[in-house]
Amino acid sequence: METESIKARHTGRPGPGGPADRHPTATPRSVRPSRADLAAATDRTIPDVLAPGLAVLFVGINPGLWSAATGWHFARPGNRFWPALHRGGFTPRQLHPSEQDRLPALGLGITNMAARASARADDLSTEELLAGAAILTGKVARYRPRWVAVVGVTAYRIGFQRPKATFGPQPELLAGARLWVLPNPSGLNAHFTPVTLGLAFAELRAATELPAL
Repeated sequence: METESIKARHTGRPGPGGPADRHPTATPRSVRPSRADLAAATDRTIPDVLAPGLAVLFVGINPGLWSAATGWHFARPGNRFWPALHRGGFTPRQLHPSEQDRLPALGLGITNMAARASARADDLSTEELLAGAAILTGKVARYRPRWVAVVGVTAYRIGFQRPKATFGPQPELLAGARLWVLPNPSGLNAHFTPVTLGLAFAELRAATELPAL
């Protein structure tokens, strides 16, 4: 299955060629972004990992500075997305963020609710999340994943105006796709341990009927 990199657009930011449209080439796995690299990554965007007909499209809140500096989703050390993906049975081993382009062959993809990178997810405005939800709906309509898994209940509540939403399956569809809300895998989310986060991902995998890897 061929992947297609989609550069996310963010309204209210510079157009093509502006700071918000530039994204760097991924650095080698052994290279850590410097403080200057991280500071320069603010407001950048990174390409989606996306292909038609995926089983699950994971939706982060927005890229962190580490992700914007490397071009890899969920790249910050301490983020538990990749371990949870493996613990949940979606991948046969724990992938490094630099291996993100292996996901579509497993029926998986990644995008974000908001395109621009920031130091913290709570730097985003309500307007950005609402606009991001509309953009996400368009992507889902175009690429037709079977399931959309939003990784962060607060972003889902705000972006889709569902203030009482909880974790797990949602009653509504998104452009024909089933919806699921997962916990935020950030290391700052102390409500979930690596084990309980993996169990939440495993519950989603079981619902999608994908075989455990």
